[in-house]
Order: sequence, then structure tokens, then C-alpha cells
Amino acid sequence: MARFWVCVAGAGFFLAFLVLHSRFCRSPVLRNFTFAVSWRAEEILYRLDVGWPKHPEYFTGATFCAAVDSLNGLVYIAQRGDNIPKILVFTEDGYFLRAWNYTVDTPHGIFAASTQYEQFVWITDVGSGFYGHTVKKYSSFGDLVQVLGTPGKKGTGLNPLQFDNPAELYVEDTGDIYIVDGDGGLNNRLIKLSKDFMILWLHGENGTGPAKFNIPHSVTLDSAGRVWVADRGNKRIQVFDKDTGEWLGAWNNCFTEEGPSAVRFTPDGKYLIVAQLNLSRLSVVAAPPVGSIGECSVISTIQLADQVLPHLLEVDRKTGAVYVAEIGAKQVQKYVPLNSYVPPFGS
Repeated sequence: MARFWVCVAGAGFFLAFLVLHSRFCRSPVLRNFTFAVSWRAEEILYRLDVGWPKHPEYFTGATFCAAVDSLNGLVYIAQRGDNIPKILVFTEDGYFLRAWNYTVDTPHGIFAASTQYEQFVWITDVGSGFYGHTVKKYSSFGDLVQVLGTPGKKGTGLNPLQFDNPAELYVEDTGDIYIVDGDGGLNNRLIKLSKDFMILWLHGENGTGPAKFNIPHSVTLDSAGRVWVADRGNKRIQVFDKDTGEWLGAWNNCFTEEGPSAVRFTPDGKYLIVAQLNLSRLSVVAAPPVGSIGECSVISTIQLADQVLPHLLEVDRKTGAVYVAEIGAKQVQKYVPLNSYVPPFGS
């Protein structure tokens, strides 16, 4: 029988057990898991919001990714499966709003890029059908606004720009776009586009050296103007200057068991949240100071049950809540910082 390891300290065990027990009882996938406790001294920074979402029955496929529109309090979830809605939209409180499926083939990554006046969401599509191998922009209601790539045709070209299994993207407030292209496809690239979709710089070679990739799977930015890439196949995180694309360094020491599948910073910039898919583990890593990359230092971990498989994640830039898309458990779970308040489940 599978085990769920919880890193706890002192009185925190009782709270952790109650939270996890409540959550597991709600999940048809995880009801039969047992618990084991690690008394390893480790700082506890997050707790599970067992009441999110209010109606998990809307998860009807494999949940691959989540995006948060912090300005409008919306959470987007992309799932895969036959004859199901691919995109689900919830409120940050967990209420279901709507679903849509138009022109979405096989979603892999998703990012909400809204302004005060407009609500948009970007999706990377790795499908082999007519809409696959593209990066697409939608309205909050599923209206297709923009398509990057050559729909239905994978490739390595730059003019026109082509993709093969684009994994994820990150959109700055300026409109600049960072795309990691190559979840096992022809490409192993990090591309920066302007808001007008012109290529500003690119790193695009397969390999193990600096600025080379083996399955670049996730990308994010910090407040110091650095781009962080989960170089999953090479078991490391690589770091670049966002303006010039210059390689700044890499973290190798934290990922000897398995490479990172997702990377996102907390709103205060103090921590990087990292997911490792097959280990079913989330790590909270100390962010380095400006001007230094240094070594990776894990502050806290959340060890999920076997075969939960956290694929990609997103952090709410207002509340700091972490939404984890779990393809094994077929759900998205929400973790909230311990210094924030979430109403008890059922209130």
C-alpha cells in the first residue's frame, strides 16, 4: 500500500494529520493511502486547503496545469481526456464558473496574463491534431485570440516560428513572452518573444553544457530580471538574464534523484517552489540574492503520496497560494501559506 510522508514538527503533526485525512477522504483516487510520519526537523510553510475546490467532481480527466489570474481572482485548469471539457475556470475560493473546449487539442502548459481591463489565458498545445504544436491566446470565455506556431504541424523553423511539444510559457507584465519548447519533441529551446511576437533571443541546442537543454519543461522569472528554466532531463535549473539571454549559472545539487518539472517564485521573491513529477514531491527552495546564483538550498518539502505526480504548478501573486496540477491523482490541490487564513472546510 502507498504511503504519504508528512514532514512535521511538534504540535504541527495534529494539524497536518487532520488536513490530510480530510482531503484524502474526498479523493476517490487516494482514499486507500496510508500515512507515515517523518520527524525530520524542517520548517513548515504551507498547509493544504481541504475545501478547494468546492466541487472536485468537475475534474474528469488528467489535470496537467493550472494558471492564476490574481487581478480577477480566477483559476484556470487544463485537463486531458476524451469527450470532456479541456479548460475549467474556478474562482480562487473554489467555486466553479465555466468550462470550454474550443480549438484545444492536448493542453500541456497554461498561463493567465490579464490586465485591469482584459482577461486572457495562454495555452501550450502538444496535440497531434489540427490545433497541436502551438501556443495560443484565449479570452477568459474561450474565444481564440492569437495562435503562435504552425497549427497541426510540428517543426524547428523560426520564420515562420514552429514548435514541437511546447511545454510551458511565462508572460511578463510588459507583454514579453518566454517559451520552453521541447517536451520530448524535436526542439530543446528557450525563446523570448516581444509583445509583437518578434524573437528577441533564443537558446536552442540539445545537450548538457551551459545554455543547452534536455526537455526544458517550465520557465519563470524573478524580480531581479532573471529567467529560471526547469531543465528536467539534465536534472537542473538553469538561469539567464532576461534582457540579454546571457547564461548566469545553474543549480544541480538539489535534483540528483529526478529533474524539476515545474518552477515558480513566491510573491515576496524569497522562495522558489519546485515540483518533481515522479518523486511526487514539492520543494521550497531559498531564492539567491541579486548578483549571485549560488547553490540550491531546500528549506521545506511536501511529500505527496506515491503516483500523485505533480506536473506543473502556479503561485497566486497576491495571496501566495500554490496550485498543483496532479496528473496521477487527476486533481488540482491548493496549498496556502501558514501565515494566511483560509476558512475551515465546510464553513
